[in-house]
Amino acid sequence: MLRRLLIRPELGAVVGALVVFAFFATQSPVFRSVDGVANWLDPAATLGIMAVAVALLMIGGEFDLSAGVLTGTSGLVLVTLATRYGLNVWLAMAAGLVVALAVGLVNGLVVTRTKLPSFIVTLGTFLMLQGVNLGVTKALTGTVQVSGLAKADGYEVARALFGGTIVIGGTPFRVAILWWIGLTLLATWVLMRTRAGNWIFAVGGNDQAARAVGVPAARVKIGLFMTTAVAAWLVGSMMALRYTSVQANIGIGQEFIYIIAAVIGGCLLTGGYGSAIGASIGAVIFGMADKGIVFLGWDADWFKFFLGAMLLLATLANRLVRRYAEQVRH
Repeated sequence: MLRRLLIRPELGAVVGALVVFAFFATQSPVFRSVDGVANWLDPAATLGIMAVAVALLMIGGEFDLSAGVLTGTSGLVLVTLATRYGLNVWLAMAAGLVVALAVGLVNGLVVTRTKLPSFIVTLGTFLMLQGVNLGVTKALTGTVQVSGLAKADGYEVARALFGGTIVIGGTPFRVAILWWIGLTLLATWVLMRTRAGNWIFAVGGNDQAARAVGVPAARVKIGLFMTTAVAAWLVGSMMALRYTSVQANIGIGQEFIYIIAAVIGGCLLTGGYGSAIGASIGAVIFGMADKGIVFLGWDADWFKFFLGAMLLLATLANRLVRRYAEQVRH
């Protein structure tokens, strides 16, 4: 039982989360209050949705550096179509989903057909989307922002489902938290209980060996890229509905945060190992640190130091756990 516990990919993230919570909780009464918990679960939820999808992709042996900017693209499509062209919010969201799926499909096809590293392919996609977001937004509005979503048809219902709040014990919690929990459980079930989950681990561990035993590696990887794109669409839509406007540069740089959260959660950069729950716990750590630093009145720049330190510690811990796991199997 102890050995099985020690080789779990999310073990390091659980220990890290407990340490981070204990530190900020002892230093700030606000942090450990119900309102404080609601406050730091908010950024953890949107980050966690993306971290879970990115974790699945990393377990499958690939990266997506366009995931962050794609959240901005999805939000821009939604707000632009709803405000500039009069589409119902739901139709605009559907159009944003189509665009996101198309980006994910192209990423997956290029990676699987050309055998180029996904790092290079998705970096190219990142740069192209960044240019499109800025160029189209400036051409339509003359600025780098599209706003006015609150006046569009269907906004109130869509906002309640994707960008609203629920009251628990008198404290408002973002509905994104429920989406995050649900998607984490779904991803965990897929990884641990389905054939698709076995295929994901197989193609990430050894692509050629997986093909040799009949695993449709190309389809699996394309599906993972499209899954990441759907998560980006969901987060982008949530942000647009919450704030009723979107900046053309939103999401840029977040792709590294998603990867770091997945690594802290136990995902290996080499693929074939990790968990969705671990990625979610990594997102919780970031949410606690992000708001905990503010509650303590520290300079926000310390958050970047925290990110770097957590990445190094998590990578070292994951390496040790992987070595121990290999020794146990032999």
